[in-house]
Amino acid sequence: MAITLTALRWFALAPDAQARFWAGLLGMTQDGATVYVPGFALRFVPTDRPKTVQARIHLDLTSSSAEDQQARVARVLQLGGKHVDIGQGPDAKHVVLADPEGHELCVIEPGNRFLADTGAIGAVNCDGTYDLGIFWSRVLDWQLVWDAGEETAVQSPAGGTKLTWSGPPLMTRDSPDRIRFEVTAEAAADVVRLLDLGATHLGEGRFLDPDGNDFHVTPAWLVGTDAQ
Repeated sequence: MAITLTALRWFALAPDAQARFWAGLLGMTQDGATVYVPGFALRFVPTDRPKTVQARIHLDLTSSSAEDQQARVARVLQLGGKHVDIGQGPDAKHVVLADPEGHELCVIEPGNRFLADTGAIGAVNCDGTYDLGIFWSRVLDWQLVWDAGEETAVQSPAGGTKLTWSGPPLMTRDSPDRIRFEVTAEAAADVVRLLDLGATHLGEGRFLDPDGNDFHVTPAWLVGTDAQ
């Protein structure tokens, strides 16, 4: 039995256009409103709600040199993104931008040791408590690769993108989560384990994690069917 991270469910006004942006930026394969990145997918789903507040989850993209970082920033702008200020300050080595619908992303400076050997998406950077990092480490059976103060990070045994939680102070929860984890459960017992670990079932595959963030669970036998 196992639970696997399969996608980030990403609400968008124009899902196909968002998928084109991210596929073009990352150089990854796009299938309709889905972009396939190593380890999981970015699955854009429709919403009629514009983004109005800073997202609780964003992607940290890596760079291999100063020139590569500049090129990645230029590519974001070329594809319709923009620079944004979230309080990073003038001395920040990373560059904060947003995609065409305003979802934040960071292009991390070269030589960042924490994100070494992770791939183009170095981290899925999440707002969340220490306990939330422990929760997902146990749910996914991923190693805790960072545990410092209130900050945590986990990574698949196969390597690749890290999931990180920044600890308090937490962002104000005043709008629905636009980016959510999607996981696949192999068996009904996996859902029971989720509940035992502190998740709350809201019905129809929708759950809340211990911090109150939405996430979605698909039984393995429904993957690839219209019943998802």
